[in-house]
Amino acid sequence: MTTSAATTASPIVSGTTPLPASSSSSSLSSTSGATLAGNFQSFLTLLTTQLKNQNPLDPLDTNQFTQQLVQFAGVEQQLKTNDSLSTLVSLQQTAQSTQALGFVGKTAVVDGSTAALKNSAATWELSVPTNSNVNISITSSTGQTVFTGNYSVSAGSNQPFSWNGKGNDGTQWPDGQYKLTATAADSAGNSVGVTTQIQGVVSSVDLTKSPPLLSINGQTYTVSQIKSIAQ
Repeated sequence: MTTSAATTASPIVSGTTPLPASSSSSSLSSTSGATLAGNFQSFLTLLTTQLKNQNPLDPLDTNQFTQQLVQFAGVEQQLKTNDSLSTLVSLQQTAQSTQALGFVGKTAVVDGSTAALKNSAATWELSVPTNSNVNISITSSTGQTVFTGNYSVSAGSNQPFSWNGKGNDGTQWPDGQYKLTATAADSAGNSVGVTTQIQGVVSSVDLTKSPPLLSINGQTYTVSQIKSIAQ
């Protein structure tokens, strides 16, 4: 499935991962914790004041007092639970950062359709569930169609498709980002779903985000979006 002699390319992944809105969730958690702590202190003050000022001849009803103690214990337990959850979240974030750092310098395979044409070579990987006739269309970053072709493809995953940067009219297109669109139909003419993947070297990791974001040729991905490591 090549339009010319295929060479290994370092394609750029398509589609960026929206940055997680971690700041808003942190603010909400902090506010909830402060509110709960404030209620705890208010309840404690109210309880002790009530005990000091009760009528010795008509003391607080035992059942009512017991209920208040149960509520007091419940609030205290909730505060301790929140502290434990905060610790677990911190440990999880540390583990995610450690895992993400391990990908730096490795070639990752991710879902995507936009690859980088570099030194007149770009490569995608196609997964076709059944024997099909696949129509390939490649467009530039401006949306201009630069190449089209039809190919008979056997069923299989991660089948490489390489493009040498030449258009149907022989024009050599410059290096840059190009998007591949693949549609397919089986022998009966029924549409067949085709998925595309690309490869890219993980150049850096942004640990200030949660979860950490991996940079692959200028695009960002989370660890969960990586399908496999090529090397």
